Amino acid sequence: MSSPTSVVSLSHGTGKWMLQQQHSEAVEEEKKKQPWAVGKNAALFTFFVVVLPTVMILAGGSHTAATTRLGWTMLGTFTARGAVQKRAEENNNSCDTSVGRWVRDPSGPAYTAATCPTLPGSKNCHKYGKDPGHLYWRWRPDGGCDHLPRSSPARFLAAVRGKRLAFIGDSLARNHMESLLCLLSQAEAPTKVSADDDGVREWRFPAHGFTLMAITTRFLARAEEVLGGDGRPTASFDVHLDAPDPVWASRRLRELDYAVFSTGNWFFRVNYFSEGGRRVTCSGCSGDADAGELADFGVAHAVRRVVRAALEATARCGDGDCKRGLVAFVRTYTPSHFEHGSWFDGGYCNRTRPLEEDEAPSWDQSIGWDVRRAQIEEVTSARKTTPATTTRFEVLDVTKAMMLRADGHPGRHYDKRSAGGGANDCLHWCIPGPIDMWNDVLLHKIAETASPPATNLR
Repeated sequence: MSSPTSVVSLSHGTGKWMLQQQHSEAVEEEKKKQPWAVGKNAALFTFFVVVLPTVMILAGGSHTAATTRLGWTMLGTFTARGAVQKRAEENNNSCDTSVGRWVRDPSGPAYTAATCPTLPGSKNCHKYGKDPGHLYWRWRPDGGCDHLPRSSPARFLAAVRGKRLAFIGDSLARNHMESLLCLLSQAEAPTKVSADDDGVREWRFPAHGFTLMAITTRFLARAEEVLGGDGRPTASFDVHLDAPDPVWASRRLRELDYAVFSTGNWFFRVNYFSEGGRRVTCSGCSGDADAGELADFGVAHAVRRVVRAALEATARCGDGDCKRGLVAFVRTYTPSHFEHGSWFDGGYCNRTRPLEEDEAPSWDQSIGWDVRRAQIEEVTSARKTTPATTTRFEVLDVTKAMMLRADGHPGRHYDKRSAGGGANDCLHWCIPGPIDMWNDVLLHKIAETASPPATNLR
């Protein structure tokens, strides 16, 4: 299996990293991009957040670098907090967990590596020498609630008793499942049902009648790797927008009570998108010989289209085949935090505390912010056309929170044998670690599904 990484060229000048995006005219017409920004404390912080989501999908196989024609510019000042806060103030939800700050929490995580027998070596950062400082922080939302309660394993299992929940996406979806599995195992020992059979990992909590799954799909849609003239894989993909990946969209979806969709990391490469068996657009393909006359609509638009297709397929299933009352979540995009390079040329992430906001790049003007916005807008659209009595659509908005957690990745502190290489991992998340906050948000949202759905999601 190839990696979802892309390689871009880098030049350095007078303390500023310049990466120029090569947009097609179609993209420039649709959206006028602005430069990224870093604060005054970040002159030496060569911080690749969304441009280089270099990562290995830890499902085995080889990891081949793809060459992309995407690049971006980083300079200016940080303005994301105001943009997110404005959206939070416009939101009618009683508690908006998407905006806030990380505060110190001496109590630490709800579990440890020693108490989680299912913890994979690729995420067991403490065992491999990572500074434990990243464990003693807690997300405090600003958006209408005093605090976000830490998920207790007993309370979570009680909320999902008799249910089936699946994380559907790439290796970050599996990362989320592994975090939740560690949490819940503090209350009941899980039983393994399947181990990566057909891309599905499944665990059962018999005493609570609860099933937890991770379903691996790169794009949410059916996709095949493009072969070159020599018959070898090119690390580009043909993605079929009108054909959801059957690994989740067939029998598995019909079984679920909760589905958590996520995607994004495999889009930072040259990809082609088809409908009706015909290529209609592409991303990262400007100047690519195989693109022909196809318009390059960029990463955010590509993510929008596959999320839309996934939600439409889920809504159709909710009309008959799926369980009535199925709740489908979309977890928003989260960044990598490589400094001084990328996965392939020595980039690392050795921070020991969350970033200050003037150290972080501006997200209201970045491609990562655009991806998040596209995901949320597609959920809003799906809500308008789907009765909540059949299928309910929700967002797990963790983009802002995780953008600040450059300290939460394994870096060099993981079992290199399990990951198939010695590069620093600055995309996946340590367990325990900041990713546990996703479970807090998920439980909060599951509890909210007992109430009427929000109609003013921004």
